[in-house]
Amino acid sequence: MAFTKVLVANRGEIACRVMRSARALGYRTVAVYSEADANALHVQEADEAVCIGPAKVSDSYLRIDAILDACKKTGADAVHPGYGFLSENEQFAQACIDHGITFIGPTPEAIELMGSKRISKIRMIEAGVPCVPGYEGADQSDISFVNEAARIGFPVMVKASAGGGGRGMRLVDKGEDLLAALATARSEAQNAFGSSELIMEKAVIAPRHVEIQIFGDTLGNCVYLGERDCSIQRRHQKVVEEAPCPVMTPELREKMGKAAVAAAQSVNYVGAGTVEFLLDKDNHFYFLEMNTRLQVEHPVTELVTGQDLVEWQLRVANGEPLPLQQHEITLTGAAIEVRLYAEDPGANFLPQTGKVLRWQPANLPGVRIDHGMREAGEVSPHYDPMVAKVIAYGKTRTDAARLLARALDDTILLGVNHNKQFLANLLRHPVFVSGDTSTAFIEQHFSNDSSLKPALANSEALLVAAALFLHDLPAHFHTGLTGATPLILQCGETRTALRLMLGNQTLTAEINGTTSALTVQALQESTLHYEMDGVRRRVAFARDGNNLFLDLANGNLQITDVTQAPPATADSEGDGQLRAPMDGAVIDVLVAEGTTVTKGQTLIIMEAMKIEHQLKANRDGVVKTLSTSPKQQLKKRQLLLVIE
Repeated sequence: MAFTKVLVANRGEIACRVMRSARALGYRTVAVYSEADANALHVQEADEAVCIGPAKVSDSYLRIDAILDACKKTGADAVHPGYGFLSENEQFAQACIDHGITFIGPTPEAIELMGSKRISKIRMIEAGVPCVPGYEGADQSDISFVNEAARIGFPVMVKASAGGGGRGMRLVDKGEDLLAALATARSEAQNAFGSSELIMEKAVIAPRHVEIQIFGDTLGNCVYLGERDCSIQRRHQKVVEEAPCPVMTPELREKMGKAAVAAAQSVNYVGAGTVEFLLDKDNHFYFLEMNTRLQVEHPVTELVTGQDLVEWQLRVANGEPLPLQQHEITLTGAAIEVRLYAEDPGANFLPQTGKVLRWQPANLPGVRIDHGMREAGEVSPHYDPMVAKVIAYGKTRTDAARLLARALDDTILLGVNHNKQFLANLLRHPVFVSGDTSTAFIEQHFSNDSSLKPALANSEALLVAAALFLHDLPAHFHTGLTGATPLILQCGETRTALRLMLGNQTLTAEINGTTSALTVQALQESTLHYEMDGVRRRVAFARDGNNLFLDLANGNLQITDVTQAPPATADSEGDGQLRAPMDGAVIDVLVAEGTTVTKGQTLIIMEAMKIEHQLKANRDGVVKTLSTSPKQQLKKRQLLLVIE
């Protein structure tokens, strides 16, 4: 059925990206938004927008009735679900159809079947698609998993049947760890996907994660558009995605492509889908799962094929045949994508929330940045902490990697910490550049990178900060003041005392017994141009009260002027106080007042940004006060309990 107005049942960068293609084809667009997203970019870019509820996703973006009501209010006759949220919810797809609304995606039957890792694996075995040995039985009892693990042999991988993104997934190396892994995987799966059903597979150690982009239409045609290598992962979540796969051959691509098409045709698949495989060192591949939606990493396929996959989705949903046949699809050059997250690599990638004081994506030929962030926006605790996808295209893989690292250097995100330097260093790592990567890459080759340590301010960063904390800097320099000015700056937990001398546009500072000098060339609204040791540089910055954010190596440095602050006292390490590391919600409290605990023991489980976090005791003792309970909403640094 022909449609004229597309409602995008999503938010952030994917909502903006879908609207871009819809507008290019002449469709009107509708955004939906939660109360927390009232000023979001995707709301501004749509022709019309409807608020569908409070910030919590279960009260807004997961409310089928509210989205259908938004369609009714605006006259939207088609819905694009994006990815995440309701994109793989067969009830949502069916509800759209029942209300005469075109669902831009596969049939509810295909979503339901492929949405279960357990059932889809059974169907793939029947279709002759290679699968990893494992257990996908209906009996979900602990004893069944224990018996099956003994049959399969350790190590095994426990997985949520209904989900993806690494949630509800646990690697188990030995039998005594299995029951605990099952319990946490079930809890995380239930919380993330509404289903605690699990499967178990033989762990394929250090494979490549290679996925095939497939596309089917309503006329029975189905093609594959090459592959993406998503091997570099952390906590089973993709970090780098690229096309083509560095070790792919034309013969292997055809073999995997045909297997993916067979998987799709076994469920009469329509629209964009991805069939994920594990590829071992001997080029044997095994079915992993099928995603019945557009993937986060679809831009790399678009860049190497020259095709707009959202346009393909819209055309197929309108009853048109696929734009190309298999023999017409070609791959040219190489593309690599990374995900820029608000998180702290120096604190085990703890998600970050808060105000974005400055957002300036790189502007380079061959670089594409998909994002939903306004210049001064916010990273909300209610949603995924991904800020943007940064993608680069080059004639060769080496060209693409080099350009992407430069694009990250040129992208400015200030106000919240992020993984920019982690990604740039990874792209420049010689093992990555060689293409010899696997799912174990970060653990094997990158675990000691400087970007994974807490970001500290060196003398240059402290001098830059000192220059910026002196508000009327040029006037001070021209007057030639000679008196020493004391300044105490804090970065992380480290406080540094500086003695400053001003004169002749140069700032001289004694820092930890060493004298350094910096000459200011120009001070603009958000950029400082300076010279130090004969080298001229520039640094982007943002101010928020006494807090200064600098876009320097090893991340978004936050430096605070604490000259007038009281002396530092011992913080949370070992003091018996357990505080929320970020905004979120309590899932479970494992102790009560009076409980004796040991250092490292898990006391509270909280959820933030779709991930469960175990909060542990920082000392031995007895729980003196407990001031939280399950389902409570938490603010960052909120005191939860005290151990004495």
